[in-house]
Amino acid sequence: MVGGPAGWLAGGGGPCAAWWWLRRSRHERARGPTAEARAAAGQLPLAAELMAACLAAGSGPDHAAEAVGGSLGGPLGDRLLRAATELRLGGEPAAVWGRFGGLPGCEALARSMERAGTAGVPAVEPVARLANEARTRTSRAAAARARRAGVLVTAPLGLCFLPAFLAVGVAPVILGLARSLL
Repeated sequence: MVGGPAGWLAGGGGPCAAWWWLRRSRHERARGPTAEARAAAGQLPLAAELMAACLAAGSGPDHAAEAVGGSLGGPLGDRLLRAATELRLGGEPAAVWGRFGGLPGCEALARSMERAGTAGVPAVEPVARLANEARTRTSRAAAARARRAGVLVTAPLGLCFLPAFLAVGVAPVILGLARSLL
């Protein structure tokens, strides 16, 4: 469409601009939550359910955190073990659970455990509710990803079948109409 040096410049600049844009968007997606935060968000529903079960059985927040952290593993389990160790060594519950709440998604669990550790407020119900909310949030996110995948799959199908539909279905009709009009 464009000839000469301007065409060469446009022909070389277009792919370079597309490469730059794709690279920038990939880096922007990479700046999202860290792998540790994503793994902890995946473990949060199970951890909250286990914490609620331990608290319902009569354990204190420090013993519940130790039991759940030891059985769970991963980033959330490691944080729970660290919090249990700090509490056992005499750490201030507000500070310990505040550091635990620094992990994205764990703020509500940390607040409930902090209240249970400092004021003795029963934490079974809030932690069980948190587990239910986390499970609901996880299932909604999975359903949204599945719907999005279904939409994204239709684009390649449309690109494959639309030319065939035009060539086999529409073109003969238009050619037949053109012959009859001429």
